[in-house]
Formats: sequence, structure tokens, C-alpha cells
Amino acid sequence: MKRKYALKPLIAGFIFAGLVGCSAKAVNQDTAGPEAEQAVIESEQETYVDPDPWERFNRSMYAFNSGLDKAILKPVAIGYKNVTPTPVQKGVSNFFSNLGEVGNIFNNLLQGKIDATASSSWRFIINSTAGWFGIFDVASEMGLKKQKEDFGETLGYWGISSGPYLVLPLFGPSTLRDSTDVPVDFYTPGAKAFFNLHWDEALAVSGLDLVETRASLLSLESLIIGDEYEFVRDVYLQNRQNAVYDGNPPVDDDAWGDDGWEDDDWGDEELDAEDDWAEDL
Repeated sequence: MKRKYALKPLIAGFIFAGLVGCSAKAVNQDTAGPEAEQAVIESEQETYVDPDPWERFNRSMYAFNSGLDKAILKPVAIGYKNVTPTPVQKGVSNFFSNLGEVGNIFNNLLQGKIDATASSSWRFIINSTAGWFGIFDVASEMGLKKQKEDFGETLGYWGISSGPYLVLPLFGPSTLRDSTDVPVDFYTPGAKAFFNLHWDEALAVSGLDLVETRASLLSLESLIIGDEYEFVRDVYLQNRQNAVYDGNPPVDDDAWGDDGWEDDDWGDEELDAEDDWAEDL
């Protein structure tokens, strides 16, 4: 599940490390005349759907979020990474990843994925007990793989198109469909519910999760090339497409934001980093 802590998703786009290519219908210029080529161009223009019609607003929100990150979150994350031993960072990452299993159980169940629901349930039970509240990922060592799902993926699974790309203030890259994750995640039980924390204690735990997440991404920032906004947008949309179709998106899909992104062979490995940071430490 996407954890419900402000600012976390604004840097989630940095974890994806690949350029996105858009599939296009090839035209045989040796055999097609000018009229045929023009007809193909007009046909493509009629069927093309811009995934980012709100680009002006989105760019302003991206700049706002990036400003907050550079001024506050990134310096704190650098300090955390410099003073915290790697085993401790890994344990913290595992702890929050284990809490994310609650959302995985919920969304796998809504999608009718019985085996994935059972796997997520066993992971949560095993890691919460034998793994000392999730600090140790015992379930993975037993062969139970994480089955990550969120509510946006659930809606996509049942045929709801992504809608236009949307950068949320504080919450970062999203789409109209994926923005439903915010209220759903808010009401999904987390550390506050499981440990009966007071509001200030829950806030401190949320802050630790946010800082640990940001620290895990520091080494990946150098992978961004070209226009940073476009890079994050394109890779976000591609990986969301892959997530909805469990890594096997259709070659051509005219839905908003789902218009034929090509699969990236190693994108799934980077996607795993979003909720299971321990594998990248």
C-alpha cells in the first residue's frame, strides 16, 4: 500500500530508473504515398489522448513540491543516512514495509486474487510475530513474495482508466484515478491503530517513515536525465501501467495515461523498491 504520510509520494518518482518509449504505428514510406501518409497522421491525431492536459498546473505543483523537498526533506534524509547504521535503516524499512501488507491484503482481495491475498496475509502474520513486528523479513526467506497492490491498481484492474496525469500538492505524482489512494490509505490501519499510539507518537513514526524513504532514494537521483518533470511523469505513468497489468500491459491502449507504454525489462526491480526498501540497502 502507499503509506499515508505527507511528502512521501513527491519523491517516489525518483525510484524509477528507465527512459520511457511510446509505441507508434509504423508507416512504410517506400510504398505509401503522400495521401496515405497524411491519412495515417490524421487518424493518429484523432485517436491520441494527451496524458497530461493539465501540464501548466502540474509543473507548478511539481516545482512547489521539489522546493519543499530540497529545503526540508532532503537535508534531513542526508543526515539520517550519514548517522544511522545500515542494519538499523534496513530494520526500519522492513517495519514500514510490513505495515504496508495491510493494504496489499485489502486490494488483492478486492481484485479477487486469492493466492496473493493469502500470501500477503501470511507475510503480515509471520513478519509481525517471528520478524519482531516486521523488523526482520522472515517471510521472504521462507519464499513468500510480496504482492504489492494499492487502490488505484484495484480500480484499474476493474477497468477504470487512469484519467489525466495529476501532481498533487505535497503528495506528488499521481493520476485522477490514483488520487483515490489518498483517502483510502488514510483510513487503512497503520502504526497508530496497531500500536495504539497517541497522535504525536503517530506523527513521529510517520516522520521516521518519510525520512527513511527519502534516504533510500538519494543514490538514485543521478539517474534522472533531461527535463526532470517529464522524466518523472513518463516513468511514473509507465510503471503504473505495468503495475495495473501485473507487468504485462497491452501493446496499445487508448485509455488516459495508458496509451501503449512499452514494457521495460528491469522496471519491475525498481518498482519493488517503492514498498520494500530493504532490498536496495
